[in-house]
Amino acid sequence: MAISLHKVEETAPALVSLYKSAGASVRKQGLSGQRAAVYLVLDYSGSMKPYYQDGSVQALADRVLGLSAHLDDDGSVPLVFFSTDVDAITDIALDNHQGRIDKIVAGLGHMGRTSYHLAMDAVIDHYLGSGSTAPALVVFQTDGGPINKLAAERYVCKAAKLPLFWQFVGFGNTRSTQFDFLRKLDELAVPARRPVDNAGYFHAGLDPRQVSDGELYDQLVREFPAWLAAARAQGIVR
Repeated sequence: MAISLHKVEETAPALVSLYKSAGASVRKQGLSGQRAAVYLVLDYSGSMKPYYQDGSVQALADRVLGLSAHLDDDGSVPLVFFSTDVDAITDIALDNHQGRIDKIVAGLGHMGRTSYHLAMDAVIDHYLGSGSTAPALVVFQTDGGPINKLAAERYVCKAAKLPLFWQFVGFGNTRSTQFDFLRKLDELAVPARRPVDNAGYFHAGLDPRQVSDGELYDQLVREFPAWLAAARAQGIVR
């Protein structure tokens, strides 16, 4: 069951407009009534510092929370922060979202390098440990390619047998070659490399806050319905 507008108005009034925008994208993609566990993975590498300082990361977390209220009923999104290693596994919730990112980051150490596969491993472990029977939509934010491309590629292929869809979101210069790898991940061969296409990629640009709520939500759920259909056909999603 989705969380009602009334509940969002009561617990997170600042997110009401996001909740409404997300609802429009969910309906447009025929996802009304679809249950899904929503995760958010956040890049905590050194180059991400300006995006934490200017509120871009908090804004993305709020937007993902607004979307999750349509797909899940617990009012909470698990958060994984990663750099060279996994820096934190925590959550953001409707009743505890304002300033949440700054609070978490204040307790984290050094901003390291970019290691996708460790963050992916943490999400897989969390999902399997949660006992959830719903598929998962994992919003995976980063501002560059990983230090270990082979491991990241292997994890995407390995995770294709699980009911997890990886929606990558790039922050930064759209022309940067840093994002060539994400485009490659998005296009890994099916069925030669993986049983279904379990990854999407969207670039939010140099100032992600400039992307409208409607556009962001459309992009976050654009490939999810096709993956759901393919994963059901393969018995990956029940």
